[in-house]
Amino acid sequence: MTKKVCVIPGDDASPEAVLNGVSVLKSMEMDVDWLVLPSGEEGLAQHGDKWAQVCRDAIDACDTTWFGSTGGKTPVLQYLRWGKQTYANLRPVKYMAGVRSPLARPEGIDFVIVRENFEDLYVGIEGDLEVLKPLGLRGSRQDGAPIPETGGKFAIKIITEAVTRRIVEYGCELALQRKAQGYSGRVTVATKHNVLPQTDGLFRKVAADVASKYPDLQYENFIVDDFARRLVAEPHRLDVVILPNLYGDILSDEAAALVGGLGVAPSGCYGDNFAYFESVHGSAPDIAGQHVINPTATMLSAAMMLRYLEMPEEADRLEGAIAAVYAEGKVLTRDQGGDASTEAFCDAVRSKL
Repeated sequence: MTKKVCVIPGDDASPEAVLNGVSVLKSMEMDVDWLVLPSGEEGLAQHGDKWAQVCRDAIDACDTTWFGSTGGKTPVLQYLRWGKQTYANLRPVKYMAGVRSPLARPEGIDFVIVRENFEDLYVGIEGDLEVLKPLGLRGSRQDGAPIPETGGKFAIKIITEAVTRRIVEYGCELALQRKAQGYSGRVTVATKHNVLPQTDGLFRKVAADVASKYPDLQYENFIVDDFARRLVAEPHRLDVVILPNLYGDILSDEAAALVGGLGVAPSGCYGDNFAYFESVHGSAPDIAGQHVINPTATMLSAAMMLRYLEMPEEADRLEGAIAAVYAEGKVLTRDQGGDASTEAFCDAVRSKL
């Protein structure tokens, strides 16, 4: 059955990566219909106030979405995440030969970060400290010192048992799948439970409870700042890392630096009935129009998408072609020490397919 993919190029430099990536995937002659929308700027110019609805309708008409990063002109991120309930953000961290890494021995790094996508500080509830004054709140530190009444802001961190249980179960199921493929089956969770015993303490408690139901997996928990150190010092021992939203966002960028940077960092956001795929990096407005953005992360995200669409052989082909270009080392973008344009890199990948 023909698969239908909605392609949203995004803003700033993102369309340069996405549209060239589409050209590469089209050359693979797969049974896929590509519904390619305009860039954010073009979409706003063409559709005005109806642009967001045009995007939502296109997403709903397709099996999945390949999404370029947005700088605000493509207003679909909330719909893709909360509207489609894509609660699990998977960010693979895998070294490819030929990629620039700051580590002396990055060979063999191959793990995945599972980031919870809905809760934590990202619920976005903030305000003036004065709002908290009637509540008479006191901190749990410094002998219960009262919260300052004025002159500052607050943010609310929310962790719930149901959402935590769901993401940890997702991560454990992924670890079982990876163990069947020869990985270690180690599940690592990091929290700041020593300072935040209520919120991060709940995440830690629920994670341990869920992991106890998976006797074939190895489970470990670290304080998140210690884990940040371990991420650099011993990345080879990691397999599946499950993190609350904020830590997952921050530490996945750190992890990407180990294997070449954000230009080679893919991701996918999965729900029970839908998934979409995008690079970890942003829209890169500083290099828009220069045609130097590295499309690797975008195309590796497409490989994740092909697996979601049950096209594993095509995903292997695409990943293999990208890896071959890096191994050869002749046509690389400037973030990887070369001088190739986005188009030249994609042409090199196409030649390896």
